[in-house]
Amino acid sequence: MASHSHAATAGTPPHDPGHHGEESHESFIKTPKQLIIFVVLALLVPIVTLILLAKFVSYTDRLGAGGDAMSPERIAERIRPVASLELRDASVPQEPRAAEAVYKAACAACHEAGVAGAPKHGDAGAWSPRIATGLDALVQSALKGKGGMPAQSGGEFSDVEITRAVVYMANDGGAKFEAPE
Repeated sequence: MASHSHAATAGTPPHDPGHHGEESHESFIKTPKQLIIFVVLALLVPIVTLILLAKFVSYTDRLGAGGDAMSPERIAERIRPVASLELRDASVPQEPRAAEAVYKAACAACHEAGVAGAPKHGDAGAWSPRIATGLDALVQSALKGKGGMPAQSGGEFSDVEITRAVVYMANDGGAKFEAPE
């Protein structure tokens, strides 16, 4: 009989006390103290995480007492009108401004960089086809607006000042126009 039992166990390895089969699992919690710590952490970590997340999401600068949001300067800044109105007496003679000063104030923002298809100041190649249309056509484009350029007539500068600025730009681009008096 001994040979029979030996034959039955011959195909299986001897029992290894350190070896567990695939069916057995070992927990990393071995003592009651570890279990208590695990349970406490399992409850506290999500709660603390949610509280911190809620504070992060709802954080904004607080308005009201203690902040500068309610200072008279900040209130005045918020209710300041977008546009302003300046009344001038049209009967008072006004000295016309120099063409270069008008160019810098009204034209340079687009014509220095070539924004929205504007010919760059001093670029003879870009100005040549426009100069060929004549001074009157250039002035009308400036006064009435063309493409991305807004109308300049009726604005801060007189039509004569705008005409002088057009002559200034066109002449730097190769034209030989004469500025009006």
